[in-house]
Amino acid sequence: MMVPTKSLALPLIALCSIASSTPLEPRHAAPGLIDGILNGVLSGIEQLIADVLSGKKSPIDNTKTNKPLTCSLLSVDKCCVCELRQSSLIVYGLTDIGYDVSAELTKLFVGADKQCNDNARAAVRMGFHDAGSWDKNALNGGADGSLLMEFGEHERPENNGLQSIRLKLRDVQSKYKVGYADLVQYAHNHATISCPKGPRVLTFVGRKDATKAAPKGLLPDVHQDADKLIAIFKDKGFSPHDLAALVGAHATAKQRFVDVRPEVVDKPLDTTPGVWDVEFYNDTLNNPSGGSADQKVFVLPSDKVLSTHPKIADEWKSFVGNQVHWNLDYAKAYIRMSLLGVEKRDLMKLVDCTRTLPVSRPSFP
Repeated sequence: MMVPTKSLALPLIALCSIASSTPLEPRHAAPGLIDGILNGVLSGIEQLIADVLSGKKSPIDNTKTNKPLTCSLLSVDKCCVCELRQSSLIVYGLTDIGYDVSAELTKLFVGADKQCNDNARAAVRMGFHDAGSWDKNALNGGADGSLLMEFGEHERPENNGLQSIRLKLRDVQSKYKVGYADLVQYAHNHATISCPKGPRVLTFVGRKDATKAAPKGLLPDVHQDADKLIAIFKDKGFSPHDLAALVGAHATAKQRFVDVRPEVVDKPLDTTPGVWDVEFYNDTLNNPSGGSADQKVFVLPSDKVLSTHPKIADEWKSFVGNQVHWNLDYAKAYIRMSLLGVEKRDLMKLVDCTRTLPVSRPSFP
């Protein structure tokens, strides 16, 4: 049904802006760690984030809701995001986006064997690379979607292998008109839970999109020593404990560019790359750095040196055989990652849309 623009346009715009920033909306520099802006009187969403980062509340939420039948002005579900399409003076309707994007990503990320696939593992990596191009001294970058946008970051050597998932996610963005920054982080969390045993990480939307490329040189390198890696992550706000948990994302990874010998290209970093499990930690400890035709997994040099570093070794070993421990630590650390560079004035506008993600699968098969 078509209705006059004057009666609904402004309310609809207000409703839709609650949970999704407009692509190319300016985002100002936000130097400093998130801990420095989570102080004073906090809004409800800010308090939730503060409690999660301090360990007072769980970083995982397994509450699932179904897609509402309609997305209307009276909807209490703020994740039932509206898309306002205008032509001349006519509003053509409302489109339920949050749940539809989730359904679209499930098709992309889950294979016929019910395990997460190459698209999912690439989306996990993209979430890291987009957010991780930031530190406490950076004037821009962070979780702003710049890697998904047209700033040329996908051509940087460190982002090799992300070109295919970038195009697939750009198709999703074009179809549903969601923010680039939100889509990258939503896709990371969706890919994580698309893997059997993965955590259902608290997922927030409402970020501002980038207006320029992220700084260069702020992503870690697989050939750096452990002390350098620990220092790089410290400048992003992460402890060695957090770092130990975050590199566990390699549980679903494969190597393609570190070693291009045919016998090791596409080698997984974990014996079960379609499942989000803790085999990675044991596999890294029990195999030498690198790979061979006979070795079932490829061990990144950076993972190997971290696994035995005095500041990390105990935590690394504690994840072996303990899925719940790792899932909780990973989820908490990744929430911090997904908010790198987000300004204080925008934190209070974020909306928790975890409920739109697929249900968790704590066991497999």
